[in-house]
Amino acid sequence: MTAGTPLRVGLVGYGLAGSVFHAPLIAATEGLALDTVVTSHPERQEQARAEFPDVRLATAPDELFDRADELDLIVIASPNKTHVPLATAALKAGLPVVVDKPIAGTAAEARGLAALAEERGLLLSVFQNRRWDNDFLTVRRLISHGELGDVWRFESRFERWRPQPKGGWRESGDPAEIGGLLYDLGSHVVDQALVLFGPATQVYAETDIRRPGAETDDDTFIAVTHTSGVRSHLYVSATTAQLGPRFRVLGSRAGYVKYGLDPQEAALREGLRPGPQWGAEPEPLWGRLGSGQSPLTGGGDPVPTLPGDYPAYYAAVAAALTGAGPNPVTALEAAAALDVLEAARRSARDGVAVNL
Repeated sequence: MTAGTPLRVGLVGYGLAGSVFHAPLIAATEGLALDTVVTSHPERQEQARAEFPDVRLATAPDELFDRADELDLIVIASPNKTHVPLATAALKAGLPVVVDKPIAGTAAEARGLAALAEERGLLLSVFQNRRWDNDFLTVRRLISHGELGDVWRFESRFERWRPQPKGGWRESGDPAEIGGLLYDLGSHVVDQALVLFGPATQVYAETDIRRPGAETDDDTFIAVTHTSGVRSHLYVSATTAQLGPRFRVLGSRAGYVKYGLDPQEAALREGLRPGPQWGAEPEPLWGRLGSGQSPLTGGGDPVPTLPGDYPAYYAAVAAALTGAGPNPVTALEAAAALDVLEAARRSARDGVAVNL
């Protein structure tokens, strides 16, 4: 690679994660170039070629590792059970790696990958895109500016109404698949809570399989006590007939309530790409800040929602690869979230709170 030459990226997987999130964001990032897409699925190969005419195609990850000297980064967006073996192979081939969340099924595996990356002197980053959600960025700003006072309780909901299971590995009951909402959406809400309020000391959880034909958890609640004293109540569900607020943050001075989801995933699914006004949200969807009143009856003041910024993740990865910035999401941070998810699984199984 020479100065000014884009870093060449190999993308493993072109399902939902690869085609909707990673490929468009990589292609939109200055300093990165989508070089190769790995998928053995003929229709997905055609899709990748249609969307990125200059991209090379491969049918197996080994094809990338065999020409590691032609690439500068591997992105793993394949099913969860493949994350650890593929990340291990990429690091051993001398390639920096981005892994979609969850990086692994256990915190021990995540720390093992972190140690291997450190040993090889290579970047290992985890795609936690929802650190760049519009509402999360707004909550971080409110907290950092002291507008809530001391935060006492944090409620976070990632709820959906999907009364019929969709099938696929994400809803498989096979533990090897690392499916279910605890590890899917739970990876996001736990990561966000730890970023905002620091390490966890205790975890309590309830997980249920509600829908006929479902094989793994589709309705889960996690309570986290942080060392800072904040209590986080985190809800992830596919069975919520009436959706609650995405965030309710309660502090000694004021509270903030925000409904609705960040618009970036929907935009990417519709084929839109980052540009002017990306991630912006109209005023009627803004959250409200106040005390002693309900936002649903007009209480509190509307707070402009910061624009969501998924492109910032890959911009930070490009900077880290060139020595111009830190790793935006480390494997050790992901391991800390997996500590909480593993504790939640034990808590739900045994009906007890788990101390970390």
